[in-house]
Amino acid sequence: MKKIRVKAYAKINLAIDVLRKREDGYHEVRMIMQQIGLYDEIMIEEIPEPEIKICTDLDYLPENRENLAFRAAENFIQAFGIKKGVQINISKNIPVSAGLAGGSADAAAVLNGLNRLWDIKDEKQLMALGSRIGADVPFCILGGCALAEGIGEKLNPVKEVDCFIVLCKPNMRISTGEVYQKLQFQNITKRPNIDALIDHLNQNAPIEIFRKDMINVLETVTMKEYPILYNIKKKLLECQAEASLMSGSGPTVYGLFKDYNRAKSAQENLKKLYKETYLVKSIPQKELLIKQEG
Repeated sequence: MKKIRVKAYAKINLAIDVLRKREDGYHEVRMIMQQIGLYDEIMIEEIPEPEIKICTDLDYLPENRENLAFRAAENFIQAFGIKKGVQINISKNIPVSAGLAGGSADAAAVLNGLNRLWDIKDEKQLMALGSRIGADVPFCILGGCALAEGIGEKLNPVKEVDCFIVLCKPNMRISTGEVYQKLQFQNITKRPNIDALIDHLNQNAPIEIFRKDMINVLETVTMKEYPILYNIKKKLLECQAEASLMSGSGPTVYGLFKDYNRAKSAQENLKKLYKETYLVKSIPQKELLIKQEG
């Protein structure tokens, strides 16, 4: 039976603006997402039985339809009329409920992996399947850096920011749905200049030029409820980060660094206080395929 091993890359948000609440309950957004070199490892193996088996190395993660990776495989098999099944093994490295799109990244990696495994070559359908699973899944399929609009499904590639990134996640989980429910538009006093940020990124401008445009309006909810996140941002800036922002709905806060040694020093200092602190690099595109057999 054929096997494929894939990497599921996390993301950060360089900016998030929430424009309005839609009649369907979703929120209209404009945001810039950047893929980063923190990833889960996923092994996908074809099995003769027409079923989906999923296994993770974290005992509290679901191994059924509640797992986005399971739903990704289910939707793919139904959409393309596949008569076989899959065994999916997930080794988690991306923190859970952290604002880094870990579940969406796993789902996207499964879709990309099955597309390669069964040689479907239907990228348009792949993106459509992804949008049915979660708002961040299409971006995680695309990879790199992109402007996301609508509920996150409308994507336009942007030149990636080339830097080192220190991620710091305190010991808490945040519900994205709850954050959006609590968002009060009258409390948003500063919004990101998305168009200016895109221009600066495409022109390879230094971070100090566009950091003023890096605003996440969801901070008005999460940071108000959890002041510890302000302290992390302050600490990153004290460690000479060029810019610092909360990713997604939190609680992960990150700093951008041009210099590796400064980034490494910041990571070491923050790791003394917060176990889930990582030093990664931004990446221009997914290195999806590691090994294929059979």
